[in-house]
Amino acid sequence: MVREELAVRLNDQEYKNWLKAGRCLLILKEGLHPFITQHARAFHGDLLNQNTLLRKPCETSSCKPRGNRLSSACRACAGWQTVILRHRRQPEATVNWDNCFPPNWRTDHWELAKVIRFRNELMHSCELCVKDEWMRHYQTSVRKLVRQLGHVPQMATAGKQIEEMLSVDLSICVSGLDRMDSAALECDSVSQWETSADLISQWEAELLQERLQELLQAADDDAKTQDTQQLKKLGGFLQANRDLGERFSLELQAINLLESRE
Repeated sequence: MVREELAVRLNDQEYKNWLKAGRCLLILKEGLHPFITQHARAFHGDLLNQNTLLRKPCETSSCKPRGNRLSSACRACAGWQTVILRHRRQPEATVNWDNCFPPNWRTDHWELAKVIRFRNELMHSCELCVKDEWMRHYQTSVRKLVRQLGHVPQMATAGKQIEEMLSVDLSICVSGLDRMDSAALECDSVSQWETSADLISQWEAELLQERLQELLQAADDDAKTQDTQQLKKLGGFLQANRDLGERFSLELQAINLLESRE
């Protein structure tokens, strides 16, 4: 039954797009992590050394974006905002201020590095689906990034894995499902299907887990109505798929508890 439900989800092209794009981001993250950690920490340290204002803590400890706008920030956080804008390579591109917590800019180099449009659009998709047009633009951007960072040792492996993920048709992995009970189906084919299904299910779970943790944390921090609605929709999706409902039963309990408090 678990594999049948997975097969149904993979029959949805836009859900497959979401799954493949999300998996590529995780591969990219693993390949880039050592490189970006080193350079983000060095860049953060240089900014602190060059500007004494940036060493001062947030004056309110509560400066935060409203929507995707960061206004009325204290003097220290406004200083960080100015520096971030000054170092952008694409001034016309949108800055995802709503993905940041300005009071942490002074102490956390990763918080400074948060400007990630594609990741936000993907993980904030309420229906866990992205259209083919978005997917084509995404593929172009990811491949360009991989080429630009070809000098990073880990990116050679990551680039190969990303290409394999972008080119694979996940529905092929479940094409033998309707023939699963046939006596003519060879054992090797059944074994291959089970291995593929388990692997795809693992990829799916990793992405859903990340999104659930993000939304549950936001809910604990007095989240916006939009975040609450997204959490409810994700909970509904999990409940509608029995295999996912069982896997994420604890998270569903947390969602139900939050809803009972409203």
